[in-house]
Amino acid sequence: MSTIMGRTRGGSEWTPQFLSALDPRKCIGCGRCYKVCPRNVLDLVERGEELIDEDQDYDDDEMMVMTIAQAGDCIGCGSCGRVCPKGCHSYAAAEL
Repeated sequence: MSTIMGRTRGGSEWTPQFLSALDPRKCIGCGRCYKVCPRNVLDLVERGEELIDEDQDYDDDEMMVMTIAQAGDCIGCGSCGRVCPKGCHSYAAAEL
């Protein structure tokens, strides 16, 4: 199978990298990625007990974590990863 390819205005081909995973253990629930996503791919949910890292101090505001709500709506812009202070996002090319 081939991957989805894009084309720039200048005519160059590129392979968009779509959001494939989000590490909830690294996420501090700041909401930066949620705010910059143009397609509402992400959603803020309560951090479950299984995702609490005993070595990290959490404020009450940090008991939320980001999750991928609508993966199919991702356009591969990468904005979420560029604003994330913890590097929680992973990307991959998508198959046609």
